[in-house]
Amino acid sequence: MEIIRTENLEKIYEDNGVPVHALKGINLTVEKGEYLVIAGPSGSGKTTLLNLIGTLDKPTKGTIYFEGSDILQKSKKELSELRLRKLGFVFQAYNLIPVLTALENIEFSMMLLGIPEKERQSKALVLMEELGIAELANKRPNEMSGGQQQRVAVARAIINNPSVVLADEPTANLDSKTGGNLLDLMQKMNEEKQITFIFSSHDKQVMDRAKRLIILKDGIIVES
Repeated sequence: MEIIRTENLEKIYEDNGVPVHALKGINLTVEKGEYLVIAGPSGSGKTTLLNLIGTLDKPTKGTIYFEGSDILQKSKKELSELRLRKLGFVFQAYNLIPVLTALENIEFSMMLLGIPEKERQSKALVLMEELGIAELANKRPNEMSGGQQQRVAVARAIINNPSVVLADEPTANLDSKTGGNLLDLMQKMNEEKQITFIFSSHDKQVMDRAKRLIILKDGIIVES
C-alpha cells in the first residue's frame, strides 16, 4: 500500500544569485512498512529530498502525496498537525531540547497534542523500558553520550506511533558499534510496529541493511 509518492519533484536554490538544482524531476513511491535508504555523496540532494517529504521545505516544482493527499495543498496548520501526528524525525545532530530531561524530551510531542501528564509520562516510561534507556529518564542531553541521545531521539520520533520516520544521517556522529545498535533498534520498530523508515545516509552500515536502496547523484535518481 502506497504511503508517499512524489511526482516530478524539483528544488532550486539560489547561491549568490546563481540557481542550483538540488533535485531534478524526482519520481518516487514509498510503500507502507518500507525500510528505505536514500544514499549518495554529499551534495547529491538526500537531505533536501527528506526535508521536502517531511514538509520542512517546499519544492520549486512537482507534487508530494502523503496517504493519497496532496500535501502542497495543505495549510500551515494542517502541515503542523501532519508532522505532529504522522511523521517522526531523527536528525544527525539529535536536536534534543537541552533544558529538558530525556523523559521530558520524549513526552514533548504528546504535550503538544494535549495528552494529560500522567498518561504521557506512563507511555514514555514504557517505551524507554522497551528501548533499554529507562535509566536515562532524568538525565539531560549534556549528561548523555551521543548514542544515548540518539536513542532518546528515536523514542521521541516514534512515541506518537507515526506512519513514517525520516532519519537524516542518524549514525553520522556515532561509532560503528553504537550506530549498529541504533540500527537494530530501528529495524525492530520497522518489523514489529510496521513503521515506515526513510533514511538519508552514505554510511555503508545503513546502506547494507536497506530493504530498498535509492542512489541519488546531482539531484537525480541514478539507481533504485
